[in-house]
This record gives sequence, C-alpha cells and structure tokens, in this order.
Amino acid sequence: RSPRRRMARGGRSKEASGEGRRTDFVYRDQAEPHASRKVEILKAHPEIKELFGPEPLTKYCVAGTVALQIFMAVWTQDWSWPWYLAAVYVVGATANHSLFLAIHELSHFLGFKDHTLNKLCGMVANWPIVFPYCITFKEYHMAHHRYQGEDGIDTDIPTAIEGWLITSTTGSYIEHTVKKALFMFCQIFAYALRPMIVKPDLVPVNKWLVINWVVQFAFDATMVYLCGFKVMWYFLLSTFFAGSIHPTAGHFIAEHYVMDGKTETYSYYGPLNVLAYNVGYHNEHHDFPNIAWRNLPKVKEIAPEFYDDLPQCKSWPGVILRYIFDDAVGPFSRVKRRPDPAKKD
Repeated sequence: RSPRRRMARGGRSKEASGEGRRTDFVYRDQAEPHASRKVEILKAHPEIKELFGPEPLTKYCVAGTVALQIFMAVWTQDWSWPWYLAAVYVVGATANHSLFLAIHELSHFLGFKDHTLNKLCGMVANWPIVFPYCITFKEYHMAHHRYQGEDGIDTDIPTAIEGWLITSTTGSYIEHTVKKALFMFCQIFAYALRPMIVKPDLVPVNKWLVINWVVQFAFDATMVYLCGFKVMWYFLLSTFFAGSIHPTAGHFIAEHYVMDGKTETYSYYGPLNVLAYNVGYHNEHHDFPNIAWRNLPKVKEIAPEFYDDLPQCKSWPGVILRYIFDDAVGPFSRVKRRPDPAKKD
C-alpha cells in the first residue's frame, strides 16, 4: 500500500511506528522540497503564473468574521455557562481560527496589492484575538517559509526542551499520551511564545509594531468601555480554544509533522478548508506562497501529477487524535536541517 493510502485510513505507517517512540528529530541534509518542485511545476505549467496575486474577497471575509465575533461577544454575555461555552467553542473558536489564517494570508500580502493595506487589514483581523500579533507573526512566518526546518531559525519546530518534557522524560504509554493531550490542549501558548524565545531578534521593532499594539489595545478598551469586561472573556476563550483541541487546529499538526517516516509537508483537501482559507492545500501553499487561498485548489487541478501521489492528511480532527494516541508520534516528529549559509543576507 502507498503511504498516501495508509494516511487515508488513519493507521500507523510502518515507517512512523515500526521502531517505537521517536526520541530525536528527523535530521536531513537535503534542501526543503518546495523550491525545486516550484521550478519543475512552472516548467511544466507556466500558466500557473496567472494565479499569482491577491484575492479581493479576503477583506470581506475578514470584515464579516470580525463583525460576527463582536456580535457574539455582546449577545452571549448573559447566557448560562453551558450554552456560553458551547457558543465559544463552536462559533468563537472557529471564527478566531479563521482570523488566524486570514492574518496568515495577509502576511503574504495576498489581500491587497498595497502592502500597507494588507497590514491594516491584518490589524482589523487581529481585533477579536485580543493580543496584538499580526505584525510580529509576519516576520516569523516568512522565516518558516524561507528556512523550513532549519534549526534555530524555523520557529514552527518544537524546541528540544518541549521534546524533553513531553517525550524524553516519559516512561509509560499512558504518561506519554496524557502529556501530548495536555500539550494539544494548551498548544496556543507554545505557538505564541516559542518564536520570541527561540528567535527574539526577529521581533520587528518599528512603527508597525507600535501601530499594531495601539490599534489592538484601543479596540480592547473600547469594547470594555461600551459593553463591559465580560465581552473580553468571549474573545479570550475563543482565542484559547482556537489553538487548542479544536477541529481547525488540527492543521498545526497536519502540515509538517512527519507521519509517514519521510515526508515533511502534507496537504489536506477536506471540507474544513472552507473555514480556513484553504490552508490545507499546504504543499501547494509552500510551493507557491504568492498564490492566494482561493486559487490554491487550481494549482492542484493544473498540476495533479505533482501532488496526487504525495502523502496526504485526510482529517484534521483525526490527526489530533493520532498525535495524542500514537506513541510513535510526538514533538520529535519534525524534520530539522542545519542552517544554510548560502541563504543568509
């Protein structure tokens, strides 16, 4: 059976689980696969260049999602806790995760041709998330693309101390499973704090960082002044659950955790892409980061011979469960490579 078929059935692949629990990262000397595949695809399908550029629909999606979150924050203030938490998880977390990915699109300047408008729209998308991060996110995310897997630069990779705490200091399968479940429940903190700890010099200390902070805290203060502090609980809980054990948060694991023993980027083509700016088309996105979300499915349609046989993730919720319950998968299930001096400016 092909690796893709094994992934589709959700079972453990021989490569991933045959040797038991991984205790170190997957080290590679080869370059990441996307730059070379992009060259091959453009050679075979130069018409893909017509897909380059921003998507005008993005700003309307952002405006609608932000309006929905403000409405829900105000409307649900007096709901009983069971219904309130259900609304936060189902609506709030889904909406805020969608805004995470809107900011991701805008960080690639794929909402407008004008770079300033992308940054300003990103700040609006940032509003219901409570904490200002859209300007900082861009710098770390661009490094993730340019230096995918490079140790000490790509802050998307778990740190050695995360691996030590979750896996290296763990004995039984049950203990390992519980630790991974706790990590998944609180993973928003890892994604928020890890970049600034690993690569603090990437934080852009400039006027845009200041503007992001001023705009964000002005929104927070305005909401509290007009509606009371309880609206902030809605936004805060929405942000927390958006990065916790939530169906859309499965893409954090699905994109780059090594599940078949060798592949370091996986695409997901399921229905949750509708809520996530097609971020599941992740091989396509890394191959062509200048193609906006609405056109990513067209990349696969135009060049299926480059994507159909790659291992795929069939379910974001399923990959969360596999991360938690498959003893062979954990924080060390990521590819690392030594920094390439040729890429330095």
